[in-house]
Amino acid sequence: MGHTLFCVLGLFNADGPNVTVSASWLSPGASVTLTCEVKPASKGWKFFWSKVVPKLSNGFYDRELLPGDSNGTEGNSFVVPGQTHTAGYSCRAGRDPLNYTPYSRPKFVWSRDVSALPSIKVNPAREPYFTNESISLSCEGNSTEWRVMRFTEGGYPSNCSNWGIMTGSTCKLTKFRKKAAVYWCESGSGQFSNAVNITVQCRY
Repeated sequence: MGHTLFCVLGLFNADGPNVTVSASWLSPGASVTLTCEVKPASKGWKFFWSKVVPKLSNGFYDRELLPGDSNGTEGNSFVVPGQTHTAGYSCRAGRDPLNYTPYSRPKFVWSRDVSALPSIKVNPAREPYFTNESISLSCEGNSTEWRVMRFTEGGYPSNCSNWGIMTGSTCKLTKFRKKAAVYWCESGSGQFSNAVNITVQCRY
């Protein structure tokens, strides 16, 4: 099956649909419902569902159709059963004659399971965290290539090279922003780690 690449930051055309997920944080083994919203809404669309796979060699992601979706679905929702790890999903809509939307920006469902590999570790391993202090985010697992990703509400995923210093499998963040963010690792073998939600406080 062929793969399609898309960029981490300018992910897709703004005219593409929007994919939403039933939960941003995973209950291990639970199903996740994806919903694809096309604007303006109209009848006759089929919907195509993909998962995203890290592609570290060029800073992109791969896109792979989810099982059972080669012909699309009539409805604009899709259930992913038994998810156990962090994952990202994307959708597009199409209808005859050969009228397809761009792909949506991916939406992630994060796992807190620290026992699975790969995993992300935070040092110092304590809360709260404060503005203007340094932390290290380390990736652990069976890979020689890593990137550390960050997502803030209302923003886009971005990698450590945009806001920290990446050395080997560790990202050093030397100055926190006063904003909650989710951090996770992506491996050269195409895997996602668990994720950590870090909230930053001002130090008075």
